[in-house]
Amino acid sequence: MSGSLPKVVVTRRLPGVSLSRLESLAAVPAPPPDHPLPHEELLRRVPGAAGILCTLADRIDASLMEAAGPGLRVVSNYAVGVNNIDLAEASRRGIRVCNTPDVLTQATADLGFALLLAAARKFSDAERFLRSGAFTGWDPWGFLGVPVYGATLGIVGMGKIGGAIAARAAGFGMRVLYHNRRPLPPERESVLCASYRGLDELLAESDFVILCVPLTRETRGMIDRERLQRMKPTAVLVNIARGEVVDEEALARALSEGGIFAAGLDVYEREPAVHPDLLAAPSAVLLPHVGSATTETRERMGRLATENLLAVLAGAAPPCAVN
Repeated sequence: MSGSLPKVVVTRRLPGVSLSRLESLAAVPAPPPDHPLPHEELLRRVPGAAGILCTLADRIDASLMEAAGPGLRVVSNYAVGVNNIDLAEASRRGIRVCNTPDVLTQATADLGFALLLAAARKFSDAERFLRSGAFTGWDPWGFLGVPVYGATLGIVGMGKIGGAIAARAAGFGMRVLYHNRRPLPPERESVLCASYRGLDELLAESDFVILCVPLTRETRGMIDRERLQRMKPTAVLVNIARGEVVDEEALARALSEGGIFAAGLDVYEREPAVHPDLLAAPSAVLLPHVGSATTETRERMGRLATENLLAVLAGAAPPCAVN
């Protein structure tokens, strides 16, 4: 019977992605591994595939679409961002690309605000100090941070995640600024209690800056040496967008030289590698890309990625189409 079913390649075992559900409607010729597939192995697996369910670690480029052949109809990404997929090439070939927005908004906003707090109060430095056995008692000069309550928060990218962070900021009495490609409608600004600023103005005015932008040609390298120099020496930078938005070497230098106070990062320029200067930089809270890492969120992502893929294969509109 499986010979009559469309072939689907699942690139990795994922929470919420039920193989039994997929196999009731599609042929899954190989069990997905527990690790990212090398691109060469993925090229060997995709010929004849009608659908691919992938992660942001998988490069879905023209060579892979060519290897899959003309029957490839859908690429369902287990992520919100789709910068790992050549969208222009997919559209040219008539391949639907889908993602998993909304279901991870709250978990990612929680993580962004947690990074803000941890960086402001030097939690990573303090924890390392304690675990090393150096703690000998309360120190009035130990690990002095910067205040969060009543501070000015600049959100770069006021989409759904940015809006969820703005809602959390209200509980800390924060003044909220934001930067987008274009200002939000006045009624939306009113709901968020947020004021628009140009990017350079936002950087100069904010005590905390959280990056929530997608990775595009315009945002790649957006936070470089010059932009970091516009920030206050007491400011904290948080990146929950994509690593390539920030020049890691420039950020490490800014931290080491006191150009900014601290940084909290969940994403990196060349994941999984992290620039060695950044690893050694003081006042940096570094997490291994765990923005959506709650059991509920990851399972909802898997279910949505599955529904997207199966909908397209059935000739229906997917819940979350990108193109």
